[in-house]
Amino acid sequence: MGINDERDIEANLQIGPTDQGHVRLFIVADQFEVPMDFTPDEAEEIAEEILAAAKAARAVSG
Repeated sequence: MGINDERDIEANLQIGPTDQGHVRLFIVADQFEVPMDFTPDEAEEIAEEILAAAKAARAVSG
């Protein structure tokens, strides 16, 4: 299983701040809930990685 393997799984992603000063990615799929907490600095690094991936995806599809 890798990043290019397709799946028939539906999931919901919620992103927001916690009352502890972290950024939470909350993923719900079927009967699973995955809360992932990050410091603001880690969240900014993740955001940069997402933007870089979007740019690379555009290059492939465009």
